[in-house]
Amino acid sequence: MPPAPPPPPDADTVLREVFGFDAFRAHQREIVDHVVAGGDALVLMPTGGGKSLCYQIPALVRRGPGIVVSPLIALMQDQVAALRQYGVRAAFLNSTLDAAGARAVETALLGGDLDLLYVAPERLLMERTLELLGRSTPALFAIDEAHCVSQWGHDFRPEYIRLSVLHERFPQVPRIALTATADEATRGEIVERLALRRARVFVSGFDRPNIRYRIAESGGGSREALLRFIREEHPGEAGIVYCLTRRRVEEVAAWLQAKGLTALPYHAGLDAATRAGHQRRFLREDGIIVVATIAFGMGIDKPDVRVVAHLNLPRSLEAYYQETGRAGRDGLPADAWMLYGLQDVITLRRLQETSEADEAHKRVERQKLEAMLGFCELSTCRREALLRYFGDTPGGPCGNCDTCLDPPRSWDATTAARKALSCVYRTGQRFGVGHLVDVLLGADTERVRRWGHDRLSTYGIGTELDAAGWRDLLRQLIARGLLAVDAERHGALRLTDASRPLLRGESTLALRERRRRPARASAARAPADARADFGREADRRLWEALRRRRHELAQSQGVPAYVIFHDATLREMVVRRPGNREELAGVSGVGQRKLAAYGDAFLEIIAAHPAPAAGGGGGGERAGAPT
Repeated sequence: MPPAPPPPPDADTVLREVFGFDAFRAHQREIVDHVVAGGDALVLMPTGGGKSLCYQIPALVRRGPGIVVSPLIALMQDQVAALRQYGVRAAFLNSTLDAAGARAVETALLGGDLDLLYVAPERLLMERTLELLGRSTPALFAIDEAHCVSQWGHDFRPEYIRLSVLHERFPQVPRIALTATADEATRGEIVERLALRRARVFVSGFDRPNIRYRIAESGGGSREALLRFIREEHPGEAGIVYCLTRRRVEEVAAWLQAKGLTALPYHAGLDAATRAGHQRRFLREDGIIVVATIAFGMGIDKPDVRVVAHLNLPRSLEAYYQETGRAGRDGLPADAWMLYGLQDVITLRRLQETSEADEAHKRVERQKLEAMLGFCELSTCRREALLRYFGDTPGGPCGNCDTCLDPPRSWDATTAARKALSCVYRTGQRFGVGHLVDVLLGADTERVRRWGHDRLSTYGIGTELDAAGWRDLLRQLIARGLLAVDAERHGALRLTDASRPLLRGESTLALRERRRRPARASAARAPADARADFGREADRRLWEALRRRRHELAQSQGVPAYVIFHDATLREMVVRRPGNREELAGVSGVGQRKLAAYGDAFLEIIAAHPAPAAGGGGGGERAGAPT
């Protein structure tokens, strides 16, 4: 009679010995215990807050393989590579494998030789895959990026709606759905569509305190402002730049390349091989800037993205939060930097009104864009507003956004706004911003004369502002709902009912003063730089030497550098300067497998860079589990 298999390890042992952390964060302990006991869960946790461990550890504690539904095939390989570095038996099953490779994975699954299997939703829903899983007795199902189930969301994936089949086919197997982006309505959709009505809901908050939010109006020269920002505050660091259109992506990427940056375009119009190649370089090389449409980013696991920039207005706060959340996943300082302009507002409004969506969808999209515009025009703490939008409770102004670091001033725009609204009315509510500005400034153009607008009472009454000032004012009037964009008239502006009290003199209006570029880093806050607190030259030299050794090891294995160790782990090595394996084992992120594989290589570097006699290396507590 064969001996009984050894009992599985407990969660604390797995956390410490496999992943190298001494303590769980926030709700991680409750979630892990709940899923290990066989309960379903819906987990809302900010990016970088440790969602992955909430299903990885239960998969290692429970008997059978954990099955992870992941929406992006291109990222599974790196996710699996990272787990294998910890000694976890992980694999993926998707269309990139040839027949022999797929058979090998299936054999390992049925033979009990896998701890975690990553599957795309399309592959999972195939009858053959469901039958295969039925023969393997899964430990759990983890549904990552669960907000993709929402038809009202920015990342809707129709195949996610069919994932309720897991509950029907495997009613005894616990399921855990995870996302960083879901308001109250989206949470309800996830519960309903995935049949998670009995699931326990864990909300860990949405705050990303390491991200500094910085937003300004675009007054021209946005590319130059972006280049200056990258060079001054993030030289040689990884970043993502989002643009609204494919054409803008190509233009910005080419321009940044010409200025000496390694910038790669990414959008749905590129062939699959090019997109995959650019994504692979971004994940595996240092200092790459990806210029992209929203086609790029979901599920990105790269922890050391130091900046996410927007050169156009996102469609919603959900999209903005999801995209900016790709910065600073390692918990180190990062920037969310944005320039937006009037044309963004007009373009997005026109796209909404001319879409083929039904009126209910259009109404929701209009509300989301209005919330996004309101967020941009804030004069109070941005983080507070963002957290409230997602139903979180802020603890007061954050001190780490542009409106906290450099509070905007307001001005009495009542008279100017009345002039602008009157001009819209007297020109027939059928013209766009450019023509309205010409009329207000008294421009002598052929179009103004042809329409007889040089004879209007509003012609030339707006000399107190320049063209940029009027564009800024019109944008804020649109944002506040006093003007609407008429899609049927190619972006013409028209009055709304909300404008009547102002026109009649029954109300006044204060607006933000124009800010042409996001606020610079203030003395009140160090630059968002992973190296910012290395005050000693000896520490900086050790930091760079550790990064070089990590790069060499990653190159030799063909994996991203962060798969070896995160920046946060290297920083702790600099601070603690461990002198032997036992001390190195006390550094966060150094589990037994990595200690055996890389301990001597990194101890050698540390020994070659002794700390200065004064001050020593410092101690510090070992951090909790971040991923």
